[in-house]
Amino acid sequence: MGKMLYEKYKDVPWIPIDNHNNIEQLRNNENSQFAEMKQYLIVGVRKTHKFVPNHKSSDFLVPYTSSGCSAMCLYCYLVCNYNKCSYLRLFVNREQMLDKIIRTANKSDRELTFEIGSNSDLILENTVTSNLEWTIEKFAKNEKGFLTFPTKFDMVDPLLHLEHRGRSTLRMSVNPQEIITRIEFGTSPLRSRIAAINKMCAAGYKTGLLIAPVILTQNWKALYSELLTILSDELSEKMKREMFVEIIFMTYSYVHRAINSEAFPNAIDLYDPALMTGRGMGKYCYKPAVRAKAEQFLRDEFAKHFDPSKILYIV
Repeated sequence: MGKMLYEKYKDVPWIPIDNHNNIEQLRNNENSQFAEMKQYLIVGVRKTHKFVPNHKSSDFLVPYTSSGCSAMCLYCYLVCNYNKCSYLRLFVNREQMLDKIIRTANKSDRELTFEIGSNSDLILENTVTSNLEWTIEKFAKNEKGFLTFPTKFDMVDPLLHLEHRGRSTLRMSVNPQEIITRIEFGTSPLRSRIAAINKMCAAGYKTGLLIAPVILTQNWKALYSELLTILSDELSEKMKREMFVEIIFMTYSYVHRAINSEAFPNAIDLYDPALMTGRGMGKYCYKPAVRAKAEQFLRDEFAKHFDPSKILYIV
């Protein structure tokens, strides 16, 4: 993989580094250079392979073939982990990583689900490496276990004709188009995402929706009501019948505020002291009473269009 990437990008400068986790010349950049840094591609070897237990849509969060992303969502939780250095990092030792997943799946006395997209967007990464295509077909040959990954991108065509054997799940993140335009910079439009998840469902993949993150902007009720109407109108009947839904409210942070104010000075300020409260380590979440009312609104609106039992959880 490393040799392939070197050949693919041989016409651009390559700068040797000692440690992909600590590139001093990038860490010392100003916050205002954040968007420029998102254009970097870092190539290395993943040395940490610790599986983290999870109890939502998977059994484990798994470090996999990439971290970071070239998109610039103003709330991205990867910014909390990597600060300005949340650019796309690719790890070339994919065989080692997939082998551990398969061994763990086979040793278990029950079917396990592995979240392989918690550190990056694998649909985006796949446009550079084709790693996701390789992973889905390799894993499908195993007799135990499932893979799951989320995305905000619509580039799913390379996956449609793979022999996946129902062992991979795509969860499409959706938000009102106004929020995508103003907050989720560099991601696919809403209707393109809907078309992509319909195609994946038709190809036999297990599919779900992430309404995430829910952001309580000034006109949020109208925006999310319209979103659910659009989903009801444009999701395929097969998708509506088979899907599951996760709803996640936004968590914001001091790090986001510091970077966004300098990197995107004209962008919307997502911090609202009237609605938010501290949540330790410089993070902010919506106040319990605010969030409870918003959750009930979303449940009521969802029930107008879909079976309420489709919602796995709201957090």
